[in-house]
Amino acid sequence: MEDLFGAGRDNADGSDDSGGDDNDGADESGRARSATRSGAGAASPRSPLAVRMRPRTLDDVVGQQHLLGQGSPLRQLAAGSDATGPAGPSSVILWGPPGTGKTTLAHVIAKGPGRKFVELSAITAGVKDVRRVMDEALTARDLYKTTTVLFLDEIHRFNKAQQDALLPGVENRWVVLVAATTENPSFSVVSPLLSRSLLLSLKPLTDADVEGLLQRAVTDVRGLNGKAVLSVDALAHLVRLSGGDARRALTALEAAAGVAFGDADDADAVVIDTAAKDAAVSEAGVGDTAGAAEPVTIQLRHTERALDVASVRYDRAGDQHYDVASAFIKSIRGSDVDASLHYLARMLEAGEDPRFVARRIVISAAEDVGMADPTALQTAVAAAQAVQLIGMPEGRIVLAEAVVHLATAPKSNAAYMGLNKAIADVRAGLGNGIPAHLRDAHYPGSKQLGHGAGYKYAHDAPHAVATQQYPPDDLVGRNYYVPTGNGAERDIATRLERLRKIIRGT
Repeated sequence: MEDLFGAGRDNADGSDDSGGDDNDGADESGRARSATRSGAGAASPRSPLAVRMRPRTLDDVVGQQHLLGQGSPLRQLAAGSDATGPAGPSSVILWGPPGTGKTTLAHVIAKGPGRKFVELSAITAGVKDVRRVMDEALTARDLYKTTTVLFLDEIHRFNKAQQDALLPGVENRWVVLVAATTENPSFSVVSPLLSRSLLLSLKPLTDADVEGLLQRAVTDVRGLNGKAVLSVDALAHLVRLSGGDARRALTALEAAAGVAFGDADDADAVVIDTAAKDAAVSEAGVGDTAGAAEPVTIQLRHTERALDVASVRYDRAGDQHYDVASAFIKSIRGSDVDASLHYLARMLEAGEDPRFVARRIVISAAEDVGMADPTALQTAVAAAQAVQLIGMPEGRIVLAEAVVHLATAPKSNAAYMGLNKAIADVRAGLGNGIPAHLRDAHYPGSKQLGHGAGYKYAHDAPHAVATQQYPPDDLVGRNYYVPTGNGAERDIATRLERLRKIIRGT
């Protein structure tokens, strides 16, 4: 297994740091560039596979082609001092899910000529570190004509004061900031820094992207170096597990390869220690052998033993919390019961508070099902109470029943829309006063004011419906509730028409 994971030992990161650029001159800028390159770091032979397989150029980057067109800001940054045109390098904020290439792009940019690369993590760095980088960047620019690229990972973890410390350097281009975040920058990055940077959104990798990345890792000298092959089923399993996350895919591949080579003592396993094999053959007097080992096949059983549960990408305090909840409600509203159950499972498996889910279900019952099926709200409220009573994991069964009821129920938002119309009229100043006969007539002196005079007690009228004015004078005849023809509202519409005729005396 040493040979497998020590692949590419002579130049593990595949870089050409030993090439001409580091020896092309003794001037200060050349020395700065040399220091920069060595500072970017070469991957150790025992580094994680995801680190060893990190692309060396933008052309090697998998996915994100919408950001890598000719002349794009990232291309300009990666070109370094070789960039053409009047435009200078722009600071960028890379926003995307984990494993989509934010750190990779930063390291590719670091290899550009005339660049000094500095990497900070917002988890451990503070204002003092930022100011030190700014001072050094100003010196590098003025003395050595070298541009400093500051890669700041997890920028959303910086507070406002820490982010403000970046502003002078970014605005005056003492540094070119490449910041990475998994959180929505609109909420996690201060506005002045956003206005001075380009916001680039990275997308999850497609299945085809991940598949190509895994195949490359199997054959590349920096990866498994051809010492293993992936079965079709194992490849499909790894792609499914990745969830569009390149780092997760490569980590899973490395773990599966370890399991496969751990089975090397099986009857059909590869002999890894070819030197020991050759020595044994030589002692037996059989003669030399090529010593070439057959590649081991990584089977589905190996990937299942290494990692058999798909990662659920979900952040209870971030975008995923709101995005999945939004998709959940919209799927119920759209009557797609299968999608609704998927998003329910996704939230529960990610550890979402089931009480939050129950509250959303109650709201959906009133807002989207409404009077088309009045029992839906009863089911939703009962589910919310049951979750409080029995907790998890059994609470998921109750939530599932409520979701199925709501998703398959007829839909109407007529009650909700009727309330919105009424609120709009109130805000517009309509509905002045209350008819005298409806006013409270129980306190002393109210009768002298005419309160309650002429009021008709509804239960004294036929069918308990009396002809009488209920709304203020300026809202007489105004209809707010307009029932649909869906579900129970078909019957309600017919009854409502008769009620309005009796009450209004039309």
